[in-house]
Amino acid sequence: MNNIPINICIVDDDDIYQFTAVKTLESLKLAKKIIVFSDGEEAMDFMLDNLNNDNELPDVIFLDINMPIMDGFQFMDEYVKIKPNLGKRITIYMVSSSVDPVDIERAKKISDISDYIIKPIKPGELKSLIEKLKETGRL
Repeated sequence: MNNIPINICIVDDDDIYQFTAVKTLESLKLAKKIIVFSDGEEAMDFMLDNLNNDNELPDVIFLDINMPIMDGFQFMDEYVKIKPNLGKRITIYMVSSSVDPVDIERAKKISDISDYIIKPIKPGELKSLIEKLKETGRL
């Protein structure tokens, strides 16, 4: 498998989830860089600061729904506005412990969200997501 160095961004306010997701990504050697934010606003500020900096921008974002300050859906509202100015294609997965059909439906209606993943993400699932992106040329 060709190892394209990728930046993965985790946007989630759950410290334990952040920790396990980072450890899993590191152990699977899936990312060149892992960036972690505790809410959508921090992540959006980072994106705005790095609009033209492809080396810093994430290739993949794992976005939680329920967060303080700016939740996952609010982040997506802002993301759609800045997307035309981004120099690279970013794949976004919405990740949540919510199995609420309303949330799932809402996420599916947003074309920039590749998939809705229910927590916890298993290491094998994470690995196959990244491999699938590489195979389909999205990375």
